Amino acid sequence: MSEIPRGRSEAHDGDTHLLRYTIELPHRQEEVWERIASPEGLPSWLCAADPLEPRLGGRVTLRWLNGDTEVSGRVTAWDPDHVAEYTVGAPHGRIRFHLEPAAGGASTVLRFTNEMRGDRELLLDCLAGWHDHFERLRDALDGRPTDWRQWTTGRWNELRELYARDEAPWPKWVP
Repeated sequence: MSEIPRGRSEAHDGDTHLLRYTIELPHRQEEVWERIASPEGLPSWLCAADPLEPRLGGRVTLRWLNGDTEVSGRVTAWDPDHVAEYTVGAPHGRIRFHLEPAAGGASTVLRFTNEMRGDRELLLDCLAGWHDHFERLRDALDGRPTDWRQWTTGRWNELRELYARDEAPWPKWVP
């Protein structure tokens, strides 16, 4: 089982944060694309997407299956097999998945960014949440999709404590 690298964040304009993850997944780019950019793939690790109009300007509604969060918005970048970006309501804001082949082409590099607004507590929630979801993405790609009926907060709590203890993700706040 591959380790998911820690996410990083940078703050600007007070409570606006840019979260970043770079993850190499040992799967073909087409497989990863299917999981991050289709209504069939997203529920196996992240959320339900209905509607998801796969085009620039298309409508999107994301409904998290481990709670009651539902956000709607637009597809704000779309380059099939490479970039899917959804800009939705709070707390999630702009969510961008950028895929590229890793050296040798047998793996895929996922560069993820999430621009969101909130205080430090929400930032910790989001860092832990995305990390947890990327572990689930890895598992889904390995043939073990998430059964959301069995979901608990255990792993999320562990990750949140880890991010809270580590001051590395906390750059100097820029007013």
